[in-house]
Amino acid sequence: MLGRFTVRPSDDGSEGFGVWDGAVNGWRAIGIDDETEAYLMASELDVQYDAHGPRPADAVRKVDPAQAVQRAEWTTGELDVWIRDNGEWLGRFRGKDGRVTWIPGSELRPL
Repeated sequence: MLGRFTVRPSDDGSEGFGVWDGAVNGWRAIGIDDETEAYLMASELDVQYDAHGPRPADAVRKVDPAQAVQRAEWTTGELDVWIRDNGEWLGRFRGKDGRVTWIPGSELRPL
């Protein structure tokens, strides 16, 4: 269940954002001022957990240091971790604007 963690506006009256855990229908974090930081936190949680709990160790591959890659859309950014979800390897791609997204491995290539 990639996307178990989603970014939503906080419901605590603040102007910030929160990270919602769809598996337990509850907040993992609230009051995050920066939306980009909230998306990074959600992706870090996606690295650690799948729909059933902690992600198996053999389903995560850290890339250290992060590697420059190019998406199939010909956008450049950095790849810093791989996860296997539903039998497919996905790379966490951070664009030049700092936003993170999960991209299928077949759509990434090193620069």
